[in-house]
Amino acid sequence: MQKIKSLMTRQGLKSPPESLSDLGAIESLRVPGKEEFRELREQPTDPQAEQELINSIEQVYFSTDSFDIVKYELEKLPPVLNLQELEEYRDKLKQQQAAVSKKVADLILEKQPAYVKELERVTSLQTGLQLAAVICTNGRRHLNIAKEGFTQASLGLLANQRKRQLLIGLLKSLRTIKTLQRTDVRLSEMLEEEDYPGAIQLCLECQKAASTFKHYSCISELNSKLQDTLEQIEEQLDVALSKICKNFDINHYTKVQQAYRLLGKTQTAMDQLHMHFTQAIHNTVFQVVLGYVELCAGNTDTKFQKLQYKDLCTHVTPDSYIPCLADLCKALWEVMLSYYRTMEWHEKHDSEDTISASEGSNMMGTEETNFDRGYIKKKLEHGLTRIWQDVQLKVKTYLLGTDLSIFKYDDFIFVLDIISRLMQVGEEFCGSKSEVLQESIRKQSVNYFKNYHRTRLDELRMFLENETWELCPVKSNFSILQLHEFKFMEQSRSPSVSPSKQPASTSSKTVTLFEQYCSGGNPFEIQANHKDEETEDVLASNGYESDEQEKSAYQEYDSDSDVPEELKRDYVDEQTGDAPVKSVSRETLKSRKKSDYSLNKVNAPILTNTTLNVIRLVGKYMQMMNILKPIAFDVIHFMSQLFDYYLYAIYTFFGRNDSLESTGLGLSSSRLRTTLNRIQESLIDLEVSADPTATLAAAEERKEKVPSPHLSHLVVLTSGDTLYGLAERVVATESLVFLAEQFEFLQPHLDAVMPAVKKPFLQQFYSQTVSTASELRKPIYWIVAGKAIDYEQMLLLMANVKWDVKEIMSQHNIYVDALLKEFEQFNRRLNEVSKRVRIPLPVSNILWEHCIRLANRTIVEGYANVKKCSNEGRALMQLDFQQFLMKLEKLTDIRPIPDKEFVETYIKAYYLTENDMERWIKEHREYSTKQLTNLVNVCLGSHINKKARQKLLAAIDDIDRPKR
Repeated sequence: MQKIKSLMTRQGLKSPPESLSDLGAIESLRVPGKEEFRELREQPTDPQAEQELINSIEQVYFSTDSFDIVKYELEKLPPVLNLQELEEYRDKLKQQQAAVSKKVADLILEKQPAYVKELERVTSLQTGLQLAAVICTNGRRHLNIAKEGFTQASLGLLANQRKRQLLIGLLKSLRTIKTLQRTDVRLSEMLEEEDYPGAIQLCLECQKAASTFKHYSCISELNSKLQDTLEQIEEQLDVALSKICKNFDINHYTKVQQAYRLLGKTQTAMDQLHMHFTQAIHNTVFQVVLGYVELCAGNTDTKFQKLQYKDLCTHVTPDSYIPCLADLCKALWEVMLSYYRTMEWHEKHDSEDTISASEGSNMMGTEETNFDRGYIKKKLEHGLTRIWQDVQLKVKTYLLGTDLSIFKYDDFIFVLDIISRLMQVGEEFCGSKSEVLQESIRKQSVNYFKNYHRTRLDELRMFLENETWELCPVKSNFSILQLHEFKFMEQSRSPSVSPSKQPASTSSKTVTLFEQYCSGGNPFEIQANHKDEETEDVLASNGYESDEQEKSAYQEYDSDSDVPEELKRDYVDEQTGDAPVKSVSRETLKSRKKSDYSLNKVNAPILTNTTLNVIRLVGKYMQMMNILKPIAFDVIHFMSQLFDYYLYAIYTFFGRNDSLESTGLGLSSSRLRTTLNRIQESLIDLEVSADPTATLAAAEERKEKVPSPHLSHLVVLTSGDTLYGLAERVVATESLVFLAEQFEFLQPHLDAVMPAVKKPFLQQFYSQTVSTASELRKPIYWIVAGKAIDYEQMLLLMANVKWDVKEIMSQHNIYVDALLKEFEQFNRRLNEVSKRVRIPLPVSNILWEHCIRLANRTIVEGYANVKKCSNEGRALMQLDFQQFLMKLEKLTDIRPIPDKEFVETYIKAYYLTENDMERWIKEHREYSTKQLTNLVNVCLGSHINKKARQKLLAAIDDIDRPKR
């Protein structure tokens, strides 16, 4: 019925009453039979008309509620009944009933197969239910039999077996819980054994097991205890990590890293490690300085531990300053070495992890490992600079705590050596240029060195003023590298062995300090009472032929003399290599074994005791510069002042002669004059006493200058027997040349350490100052040459010669013989001087050149004084000069003869014509106005007229005018 209702609904029909009881209430409604169905179906129908009839049925007929149709229709009747209307209404209802009945019949016929099929399914279901009822009945019967068949004892056995199984599982769980509760003992043992990875692994496994039994109430407490134990392990692990900062141990660090990896905190470990390194630096330097301060104070009541590190450094005494600094650097080295070895460990294990990761297949784990590895690498690289900055600041604070100017030079050099080594460590550690330390030590070094240099300049002036310019007897193979002050140059070339002994394969490989001391040792170890294996054996045992010469040479260095001790220290004890406090006495010198060394040996250097002192000073300066390269410019500047002052002193003592400079012969080159003027303006204090009204700036400027030195009164330069102090002049001048040669030898080393921006200063110093040292020979030896020959006597002899002879002479004049005798006497005196001091060939040549040049110019001057002269007189002049040259060439090996053309050209000019003479005058400006005028008036007067003479004199006047 429900299906019929839904079908009618889908077809747009009003649903009929849902209950058959409702249909039963309608008395007039009945189900048509098959015949009626057939009749209804056979009747001609109009579907649309039928649908309209069905639609015209009132809605109340389709209601599902209890509905009385008869009552409803009766109530609808009007008060006055009309038969016809009733019949019409009845016919209408019949039509509607017929339409509905037909519709229902159509639907029933349409759904009849489904109805039959559904009826069959219901019948089958009814049969299955009946069978199930039978089975259930049988099952209940069998269960009842089983219930009655089993006894109570059998069921008890089953219950006990089940309880037994439950108790076995419980016992197993209890044993596991008991094991977990005893784990803390094993964990403590593993921590004592420093087996951190095993302890963490065990703790994690216990936590995992505890989570399995978390349903037990006792496990919650155990789990909390395990968590506390894990935190305790992390704390101890952090302590173990801090131990790495001072004494790196590979096995220890490997365990720590494995432990942090198990915890998954490798990045946290790296952060903690850097914090520990920073703390280790602070604690280390504080404890080192505190130990020395408390040791030196000797007062246990002093609360130095409460002081800040900066204030603590100010309490370090000068006596303990250097040992404390060395220990400070040693301790910091240990910290940096540990960091260096830490980085090596990570580099090694990163490569191993990379290989193992490439063989594995866990991509997620590999990516996480790579991320951690990258983080650790960046952290370590960043930590290099950070740790070095901390080290620099701590050492800088220590350096600023004490005024370094109170130390002696050797102690100060030792401090610089330690700091230089520390900066080398920093450069190898992180590539840093140590700006903090450089700036700090540079300022203190410059101030210290400035005061030290000022004192050395004053001492140098004292040395020069007490110097008697006697030869210092050094061996023929003397080299400045043999001096103690220059030993560092050999050490810098080969720190361990000499270059010749180094293997060819390792000579080009540079070993860093970290590689050298990685396995042990410390680059800041102090060598107590360290002495060079080789002694400083540079002095000759005895270079004199007699006791008188020995006495003369060493009299100013006698132990009873009042010469400053600095002058005496350069005589080195050959047995020990040490410089004695007092000079070597004559008796000691006499007792020395005589050697084959001779002062006249060609290769023996010529230098004085003062020169040796200057060279030693240069060595000390270079030590400081080599140790602390940032002050290289200041040191080289002060070194140049030593050379400048020495050069200026030599020139002032032996080369200054205004009368000879005024001759205009160009004895001092413009470069030399410029150099001397520069030295005088920048270095020499020409004022005798300070002006009280002078400004502060002027006073400060004067502090940088040194008074001009004065020659010792023991040095006599006015005696003709000694060729006017030629021996002293040779020793002084050649010692300056030797000093310049040493500076030339040191130039590559100076150039290597000089900052690039300051190299023009070094180049200028060498090109304008050092290279001019040999040029001082000319003015110094010119003075000797000017006095060694009596040129005035020769002019007097030439003035007595008659030059207006009428016939050509075959005999030269007497002044030529007199001049040659002067040269022979000069040659003998020169040989006498050479017995005292070796006269180098360049010096001998310059002396002969000066004498010959002066002689030739004197000859020209004599010819220019002639009042009357004939052609035969001109020939006589030629004869005299040729005779002079012929005899002179036997006395000297100088070729060509200096100024030979100067004389010959002047003589030949007598024969020139008027036009040639005018051109000759303009081309030869080397002659004086007097000489040219005499040439025109006297020599040419016989064959030119007055007008031509006036013209030539006017030309001479034009040449002379710019000179006025």
